[in-house]
Amino acid sequence: MKPQALLTVSAVAVAQQVYVPIDGPSSRSQCAINNTYATALPSYSFRQFSFTQTETVRIATSIPAPTTTTSYAPPYASLSPLVTSLTTTQWGNWEPSSNVSATDFGSPYGNASWSALWTAVPWVNFTRGIYSTTVEPTPVPSSELVLPPPEVFGPQGCYSFPADFMLGVAASAVQIEGAIADEGRTPVHIDVLSLITPGAASDFVANENYYLYKQDIERIAAMGVKYYRFSIPWTRILPFALPDTPVNQQGLSHYDDLINFVLEKGMLPAIMLHHTDSPFQFYSNISEIGIASGTGIGYTDSGFQRSYKNVSYEDAFVNYGKIVMTHFADRVPIWWTFNEPLLGSRNGKSIDTVIKAHARLYHFYHEEIKGTGKVSLTFNNNFGVPRDPSNADDVDAANHFNSFQLATFANPIFLGLDYPESYTATIADYVPLTEEDLRYINGTADFFSIQPYTATVVSPPPNDTIAACAANTSHPLRPYCVTQSTTTTTGWNIGYRSQSYVYLTPTYFRTYLNYLWNTFRAPLAVTEFGFPVFGEAEKEQQDQEFDSPRSW
Repeated sequence: MKPQALLTVSAVAVAQQVYVPIDGPSSRSQCAINNTYATALPSYSFRQFSFTQTETVRIATSIPAPTTTTSYAPPYASLSPLVTSLTTTQWGNWEPSSNVSATDFGSPYGNASWSALWTAVPWVNFTRGIYSTTVEPTPVPSSELVLPPPEVFGPQGCYSFPADFMLGVAASAVQIEGAIADEGRTPVHIDVLSLITPGAASDFVANENYYLYKQDIERIAAMGVKYYRFSIPWTRILPFALPDTPVNQQGLSHYDDLINFVLEKGMLPAIMLHHTDSPFQFYSNISEIGIASGTGIGYTDSGFQRSYKNVSYEDAFVNYGKIVMTHFADRVPIWWTFNEPLLGSRNGKSIDTVIKAHARLYHFYHEEIKGTGKVSLTFNNNFGVPRDPSNADDVDAANHFNSFQLATFANPIFLGLDYPESYTATIADYVPLTEEDLRYINGTADFFSIQPYTATVVSPPPNDTIAACAANTSHPLRPYCVTQSTTTTTGWNIGYRSQSYVYLTPTYFRTYLNYLWNTFRAPLAVTEFGFPVFGEAEKEQQDQEFDSPRSW
């Protein structure tokens, strides 16, 4: 679908209606039957009591084993000429307490050089999991496939998904894999972030999915999930990060086996190329990873604007992406290049790198690989709704807030338009896009991918204008230059509060999808969603599983 044009501001404002005041009680749409009595009072009678069945037992429908296979591109044997000069090797595991050291100092990519990438970081409380080899899956007993009881007081509307609706689960390597120093992987910036962030959890062990992936996939398939999205750490494939450095054979073999196991179980794999895991080689020291509040665009520095040994991040990432795509494009139908890149962007060069690297890989996939799957990147945005939709200033603030986070990327990628004013007026070092850039970047995403965890109430700065804030590099409300609140004008929270920043805001979800569809005019994918329940870690397992708040 080719995008046509942005809607006018007034049209967007209509789609952002927040409050619909009425008098008295509202209709209960979740009630399938409205009870009425023919007389003023009901009649009463007695009868013999007996227990009746009060619980319906529902069993999850597992994904059936595949009967056919679909190819989305030629196999690697045919695509290998697209990534020339590849050499593969393998390394061991890094053990900080080991008394044995590598001695192959003459090799720039040997075990000594590989180990040096680990010793360059001042690790604290480095820990390992209990597994060191892949665990073979165990069958899922039928007792574990009993679905939870139905939500008695939940909505009873008979809605259904369209035939082409895709339901899946997603995971990122830094959040589930662990084994960060095993089988050739080298440090990424998120590994190090916990060392400089008080209270932050480390990814050293996580869920040990790197060795337990078959167990996890077995259970996902048993639940009836059709799609499984996972991310591949750049440094599991290229421990030395750059073009013309050896490819890690163990990394390729691991994800090759993972993809094949997903397919064997009747599911379809989907790959995220970058999920907050930039090679640490792009940084001089650990202090460069953080971004002080108000001094950049995102919350951490993913290194997009950096270079290493005179190789730009853009060129290095595209090289890594080409290697992964050529190896797995025949079996993987959906690809994402970057996850929430705004949050890892320090400056204008960061944004420029992401957009151009993404466009290059999109063209590579569709024009050189001749892939028939789909490619996109996924965005973050706590959807900004105007504090008062009848107030023009509040509406302008909401549009400014949303366009800075979304249109900065989506204007050139989906619409072939230049950066929005919300971005160019705020980020002085933005890299201008030429007409040639816009032609090359336009249309380089097959669908719009969003992670709409929550909504936020937006209004202008309390004692200033948005324009004045954008021009003041020390303004406390930068970079968005709006007031964000979780309270509506009625005094109520915008939604049910979770243990994190997320408020449950299903009321605004349909509005948000309408905003995205009518603004950027592309098919939509929600790639992450949900929230952490208060005190979940303190609950017994069965209490965690009876998950009413997240079962609406």
